[in-house]
Amino acid sequence: MNTLSSIPSLNPFTSASSGAAGRTATADDNAGGSEATSQRPSATSESASEQGLAPEELKQLAELKARDREVRAHEAAHQAAGGQHAGAMSFTYQRGPDGAQYAVGGEVSIDVGAVEGNPQATIEKMRTVRAAALAPAEPSGQDRAVAAQAMQTMLQAQAELASEQKSSSSDENSDEEGGVKREITRSGQRASDTYQQVAGMSSSLAGESSGLMSVSA
Repeated sequence: MNTLSSIPSLNPFTSASSGAAGRTATADDNAGGSEATSQRPSATSESASEQGLAPEELKQLAELKARDREVRAHEAAHQAAGGQHAGAMSFTYQRGPDGAQYAVGGEVSIDVGAVEGNPQATIEKMRTVRAAALAPAEPSGQDRAVAAQAMQTMLQAQAELASEQKSSSSDENSDEEGGVKREITRSGQRASDTYQQVAGMSSSLAGESSGLMSVSA
């Protein structure tokens, strides 16, 4: 399994992801833990909580809300394109000046393993994985790494499939050539038998004709 991460956040948030293939890359959380869901305030509570905030805090709050929408849309694009190969979305949160939690990073796990013994299925799966990795408008570095890994696996599967098809074609040609050779051998044997029969009959007739001519003389 690997993960598709959200795009790097703008200051003051960071959610860069990293990790080798097969490992889970986790977005950084500047303030607060990582959860699958958040409790988002209602419009009424938002309005009330924003009252009394300093201009700098209102600016930060607006950025947090924009980041939250961006992250959720990014991860939703991964999950929708990944289909059965994509896992659930998870997010990291930052508490805003209004006391609410906003998503500032996220990830979606995705299966990047080849289908054992089935290169054609592997090719189709890797196409889906690559499409899922590049689905968001702005793929992250981790997303592009997953897409590259999927492409490499797909190319290996295509080479394996081509090799299998070539081997199968060679076997069929060998069978056809063998069949032709056996048919030629049988035809040759029949021709030989026919020749021997005709030759035997000619010899017999020649002997009989010789005897008749001798009697007539």
